[in-house]
Parts: sequence; C-alpha cells; structure tokens
Amino acid sequence: MNAWTFEGQPGALGGTTVTLVEGGSFCVSNCNGDITPGGAQGMYHADTRLVSRLELKVEEAPIESLRTINAEPYHATFLGRTGPRPGQAESTMLVIRDRYVGGGLREDLTLRNMSDEASGCTVSLHVGSDLADLFEVKTGRIMHVADVEMTSDISGLLVVSAGRGRGVRIMTNPMPAAAPGLLHFKVIVPARGDWTVTIQVNPIVDGEETPAWFSTHHPLEHAEPVRRRADWERLTPVVTTSNRSVAQVLHQSREDLGSLRLFEPDKPGEPPSIAAGAPWFMTLFGRDSLLTSWMALPMDQSLALGTLRRLARLQGRQEDPLSEEEPGKIMHELRFGAKDGVTPQEGHAYFGSVDSSALFVMVLGELRRWGLYDEAVEELLPHADAALDWITRSADPFLYYRRKTDHGLLNQGWKDSFDGVNFADGTLARPPIALAEVQGYVYAAFIARAHFAREAGDPVLQEQWTERAMRLRDAFNERFWLEDRGYYAMGLDRAGRPIDGLGSNMGHCLWTGIIDSGRAASVAEHLMSPAMFTGYGIRTLASSMGAYNPMSYHNGSVWPHDSALVTAGLMRYGFEEEARRVAFGMLDAAKAFSWRLPELFCGFDREEFPQPVPFPTSCAPQAWASAAPIQLMRSLLRLDPCVPQNKVWMAPVGLTSMKISGLQLAGTRVTIDVDGGETSVTGLPEGVTVLDEPRPPLTAVLAQIH
Repeated sequence: MNAWTFEGQPGALGGTTVTLVEGGSFCVSNCNGDITPGGAQGMYHADTRLVSRLELKVEEAPIESLRTINAEPYHATFLGRTGPRPGQAESTMLVIRDRYVGGGLREDLTLRNMSDEASGCTVSLHVGSDLADLFEVKTGRIMHVADVEMTSDISGLLVVSAGRGRGVRIMTNPMPAAAPGLLHFKVIVPARGDWTVTIQVNPIVDGEETPAWFSTHHPLEHAEPVRRRADWERLTPVVTTSNRSVAQVLHQSREDLGSLRLFEPDKPGEPPSIAAGAPWFMTLFGRDSLLTSWMALPMDQSLALGTLRRLARLQGRQEDPLSEEEPGKIMHELRFGAKDGVTPQEGHAYFGSVDSSALFVMVLGELRRWGLYDEAVEELLPHADAALDWITRSADPFLYYRRKTDHGLLNQGWKDSFDGVNFADGTLARPPIALAEVQGYVYAAFIARAHFAREAGDPVLQEQWTERAMRLRDAFNERFWLEDRGYYAMGLDRAGRPIDGLGSNMGHCLWTGIIDSGRAASVAEHLMSPAMFTGYGIRTLASSMGAYNPMSYHNGSVWPHDSALVTAGLMRYGFEEEARRVAFGMLDAAKAFSWRLPELFCGFDREEFPQPVPFPTSCAPQAWASAAPIQLMRSLLRLDPCVPQNKVWMAPVGLTSMKISGLQLAGTRVTIDVDGGETSVTGLPEGVTVLDEPRPPLTAVLAQIH
C-alpha cells in the first residue's frame, strides 16, 4: 500500500465516537471512553496508533455511558456508571474518566461511591497496541507488525517495535497488577467517597520516550496546551453581534482552529502552522494549510506566518520522482510514519500538489497587505521566487499536473479523488490536466509578485510580472471559456480539450480575478442556478452533469471552504445579493451541524430535505471548513486592507450589527463597529484611512502612476 495513492475515503468512525485533538495527536473512542479494537478507534501520535484498545471494566462488566462533556478540544469527561452492586436494584457507582490528549494521553479515572457502604471491587483496563501506521488504519489495510512486544513491570506496560522504532509506555499511579494486555486493581471505594487512578501514555518515537504533555508530574493547568489555549483566547479578536448564528459559528471556528495548530518542539517561540483536520489529517499540508491561513487572517495572522515559514523550510530542492519533489515546489503533505531515513523533526514530505506553490506566493502577498511581519515577509520572498521559478518552468502558458509514478495522487488539485475531474457526460479527464482554478491561483501569484516589485521601487520587475499575469489572463479567457455553454471549463485535458463539466472551479477563478468582467455575470448565474446552489452552499459539480452524485466526495457534495471562496469571488465582481445568499445559506448549515461546519456534506437540495445531510466520513474539526465562516464574514464586510498604500476598503453587505475588537492590522489592534448603515473603524495606524467602497482590482492599483 502506498500512502499517497488515493484509495477511496476512510471508513466511517460512527456517530457515537468522540474525537479529541491537540497538535499532531488525536484520540477516537466510544462515548463511554473505551477504545475498542477492530476498527479505526485509537490514540494516535506521529501518524502511529499507539493504543488500539483501552477498555475499562469494573467487576469484569463494561461501563454504561451517561454523558460525555467536551470541555476543550483536547479534553473530555466521560461519565458512566457500573452495574448495580450486590443487593442493590440500581447502580450506586459513578465512573468519571477525565481524558487529556496531547503528545500522548493522560486519564484520571475516578470511581465515586454514592452508597453509604464501602464497596470492594476489581477494576481492569484491557490494553492493546498494534503500532499501526495511520494510513493503514485509514484505508482499512492494516499490516501486522510482527515484532511488537508487550511486557509488564511494576509501573505498567511497555510496548515496542524495534523494526518500526515506535512504541508506548503505559503507566499508572497507584501501581497496578500488570500482565501483558491487562492492568488490574483491587480497590475499596469508601462510602460516599472516591477512588482515583491516573493513567499516563507516553509515546516512543525512534526509540526515544517523551512524556505526554499533560504529565502527572505537574498540575494540569500548567500543561503547555492549556497555556497556549489561554493565549489564543486572549489574543484573538472578540466578535459581538446580535446575530446568534454568526456569534456561535465564529466561536466554534476559533475553538477548532486553536486545536488544530501545530507547534514545533525544537523551535520555541515560532508561530504555529495549521493541521488540515481531524482525525486523519493532523499534519501540515500545503494547499489546505495555506488556504486555511488565508481565510483565518482576520482572526490570526500568525498562522499564515508559521505555515509559510514551515513550508519554506520544506520547499523542494532536488528531483525525486517518488515523492514528486522538484526545486522550488511547495509540498502537498507531511507525514511522520515509520519510514527509513526519516527523522521525527523533518517527517516525510510528498509534493504531489499543483497548486500549493502558487498559493504560497498568494498568502505571502496577502500577509504583506495586512502590514504585519515586514522583515519575515522579506525573508520569505526568495522562497516565493523559487516557487514562481518552478511555476514558470512548468507552465506554457498553463500549469498542468501529471503524477511522476503510479505511487502518486492521480489528481493533484483540491478535488484530488480519482474521479474528481470529468467531462459533462461523466467521462473522466486524463492527465496531464490544467485546472481552471489553478490558473487563477497562478495569475494571483503573478499579481502579488508585481506588487512586491512595485513596493521595492523596481518598475522593470513590476512590469515583467504584470505582463505575465495579463498574458495568462488573456490565454485563460480564450481557451477555457465555453461560448456555447456560457461558463468556463473545469480544465484542459492531455489533448488540450476543454473539460466541459460544470463545477465550482470557476468560482475560485472569480475569487482570484482572472475572469473577464464581461463574462462574470454568466458565471454567477450558473453558480447560483438550481443545478449548482443547494440553498446551503455551492455544489462541487452541477446536478445536470453525468457524474453528479450528491453523496460523492467531489462530484456534487458541498464543501464549506469551496463555497466561502465562491462567495468571495461573487463579492469581488459585485454580485452582492448572490454572495449574501451563499454566506447565509452556509450559516444555516452550520446551525444544523451544531455550529461546526464539517469538511463536506451531501449536495441534496434544501427544498428536498429541510436539513443538510451529513457525509459519513467527513472530518471534523477540519481546518478550511473551520476557517470558512471567518472568510464569509470578511466577504460580507468587504474588508480589504492594503497597508502599503495606507488604505483599508470596507463596505459591509448584509450585516446590521457587529463589533470586532482587537483585529490585528499593521502592528496595532483596531475595532470595527457596524451599526445599521454606519460603520466605524478605530485604532488604525497613523496615516491609514478607511474607504467606504469595494476595493478596486489589484491590476488597477498596479496601473496607477506614482
């Protein structure tokens, strides 16, 4: 099995599972806290399932679940009860499992005796560890690790695999009676009293054991994830609004994005990057992390800086067909599974993404527009130039993709399932393929580089990049436009034929500005047609297409990040009412999903079913879905800062009451207050003015004579 080959979607975890996440660690269990073997449940760290079984029994009977309380993304309290004690008709024993995940696991297990008589009982923890690679679990093709050894000592259990260099130590306090696969306690729970045991699970990676972040050696409130969460809540902007849906979904977005941040232990003080999502993508991605950090800019710009810096360190340097690495190319995905020659710090990078390199340049340009981290942006500019070199070497004039070997992803845009790119009749497009949205990203990257040159006082370089952008835009509008259909092709196939499937791809092209303004109305009309707009969001593929399936991954489902970028594109071209309809449709969907937008949901029409239909294997929390509501609010505010020009454009649409306090801009924290038809901005840096109008095209700014 190859990790990078698309093998279909992972098996569903089930509706009663609980997922806890922190950094690169996560845990999936039943609602009573048990991790049961035979499926995808487990405690994972460094892309390895360290614990595949953790079942609690009292008197050899399982615990009945009462309630699960998710206090924080990394913490849950599982409340349950045992069976009735001898001579009792009802249970008098409450079971409390306080679980904390991060760099391993800690669980404080308490039995509380609600009876006026002391209870003697046996407590057993049945433990298993298959040390399976995450990709194996995800695809249901687990390879048995032959050399896994489990031994017991006075502190608990030790599991190691010399071949994989992975393992886990499971310790308890008080000490158990331990045997391979079993931790056993004989206890007396006092009348109206408690008995407590603490379990700590420490990962072993490359032979080195590290303590779980919620260690038993210091108070829980001193744990690093707790401190980071407190800082996140303190430093992110505060949004006050009379719209309960907006308030709730933005609160959930802040919670989820905070839980998906990735910190590098060997780089203290470095801004975090962002993982793609739980449970299967708790690692750095190129496309996902860049788009997430772009959409999250109004909440926290440090995510963009941390993501850019980490991707820059991993930027391609050599030719490697197996990983698809090329000089200057930005990677697709970073993994930490057991592989020869891979260190825990560097991981294993796969570069099979056609769009990450352009998105890298776009995000760097956008960070510059927010006026933050000027020195860091300048330091990253050579990496942007290297990414642009890779693009210009590969594009003529369009940027195509085709995997280097059969080990790679067949499709390398964001719709990366094997059947995600198809013609109107349902026929699959065959690589090499030039995707419409990718040309838009490249166009926006060229424009961003021209702005860097303009601000550096280099008119020659500015003109070069501007001309490249205009040539690409002209060629795109000539080759991708389908005159008889009134919309843009999804892409060009290996023969240069337009892939005439009607999909959401062209909505991204509105976002980046590559679409000819005279054709934008037709594009907007198609995007908002009943074939594309469900009432909740934009389908990935129109219902009139041959491959349409509302229950598929990429051929008719609704992805919140996709709809958020389409909303931004509609607003960019002046389709205010259309943008407002999509934005508030997504907010209605968020309400139906308990305020947390999933990775995707099924593309059934709102008039057919009054609630959005979940997609069974959708990730949640998922980074760009979590960032989508922030992007939607930015679109409705029509907020576009450009600190190098000392301007902020803002002209709200569809918002009547909203106050944002503490938004970072050019090293200051500003307050935005929308009250009816009046909008005010206070705390702006000296010299920066607010323009109550939509931002003009970036190309118009480049054309200005200074």
